[in-house]
Amino acid sequence: MFRQFRHHVLVNILRRRISDEYFIALIWKLLKAGYMEQWTYNHTYSGTPQGSGVSPLLANIYLNELDTFMENYKENFDAGKKAKTNPEYKCEYRKLCDIRAKNAQVWNDLDKSGKAAARKEERKQQGIVQSLPTTVTNDPHFKRLLYCRYADDFLIGVIGSKQDAEVIKTDIRQFLQEELKLTMSCEKTKVTHGKNKARFLGYDITVRKNPQQKRNKDGKVVRTGSGRIALYVPYEKWRDKLLDYGAMKICKSDDGGEKWKPIYRGFLTNKSDIDIITRFNAEIRGLYNYYKLAHNATVIQKFAHIMEYSMYKTFGHKYGKRVRYIITKYSRNGEFRIPYITKAGPKHCVFHNTGFERKEFPFKSEVEVFQKKCLEVFRPLQLINRLKAGMCELCGKINTDICMHHVKKLKDMTGKSAWEELMKKKRRKSLAVCFNCHKLIHESI
Repeated sequence: MFRQFRHHVLVNILRRRISDEYFIALIWKLLKAGYMEQWTYNHTYSGTPQGSGVSPLLANIYLNELDTFMENYKENFDAGKKAKTNPEYKCEYRKLCDIRAKNAQVWNDLDKSGKAAARKEERKQQGIVQSLPTTVTNDPHFKRLLYCRYADDFLIGVIGSKQDAEVIKTDIRQFLQEELKLTMSCEKTKVTHGKNKARFLGYDITVRKNPQQKRNKDGKVVRTGSGRIALYVPYEKWRDKLLDYGAMKICKSDDGGEKWKPIYRGFLTNKSDIDIITRFNAEIRGLYNYYKLAHNATVIQKFAHIMEYSMYKTFGHKYGKRVRYIITKYSRNGEFRIPYITKAGPKHCVFHNTGFERKEFPFKSEVEVFQKKCLEVFRPLQLINRLKAGMCELCGKINTDICMHHVKKLKDMTGKSAWEELMKKKRRKSLAVCFNCHKLIHESI
């Protein structure tokens, strides 16, 4: 969305918090290092170094100025505590209440045709009520602004008039030009109505208009779906994924339309069976995990269907068999399974069959499982406990300051010295030692 960052602006931002000029000099060297393209050296006059781990960090430091500006802008823009109730809606809702009260009084005295007429009258009035907005549209006394940024892309939601949105766009462009020396892309920066879809981070975002009423958690009957933000999976996103993976080709049908045909993926035929099914499962699961927030997340089923038959054809091409033979051979109890052998014994890998239902955020259960796995794999507390113990693992001295000694590879160690022998015995590339032992280790290297 923006052109490249100006180096002097970035360094001035860093100098607000960092007074170490040696560090600032390193940043300057990093920004001015240049890059190689087709074995030709090119100077860098703007932007952050691509591919470097510090690049996204510097970009976020740069664009944090925009975040701060929008935070202050929101405080001045927001107005009112609650939108004003639509007088027309209030009037028609009173009529609906009167009709319900009248029908309740005489309900037991009505015959079958009278009850049908009463229901028809109530449904007609209820339809009128549901067709009206509950609050005043473009209430000048109630305004809200919501800002969301990811990397150099951002989305702003406005409860207000189109003129308000245009003013916000102008103010942001002016701030970027004057303070950050950035030019906002005119092609990508648009003002659109909430009922239209806006593309952000691969999602189509819109405001739903659903007149259906449901009871909320307080027991009140409300239009829970109206005016709510909805996320959708763009059709071209999952279609283009199939084309990028080479899992299908688009042919012309007899009526002149499109016909999607799954095809085998030739580069996978030399892989093992377990690698093939794992590759397909990973690609399906990756797309679903990204789009499972979408209200139409179930469309990923169409993507998975094409991928499934592409997998069958890949196995068929590998073994010179028809698709029907492959399905019959590897299917058990309605599941497509590929057997494989591990140290623990024979196992099987099942093709993705857990569905594609929409998931509400946050995914508490999934987050807890992920955190548990991280603790099991990375064991971050182990290093912390070694540091807090205050005991030298080499000489055994306790209640001392600890230094961590690291080596790149255990296989390069000879084991001639005590510290090398200890690290090989522990099978660790780090050793918690006291200051004296750390000094002796470096003197012996």
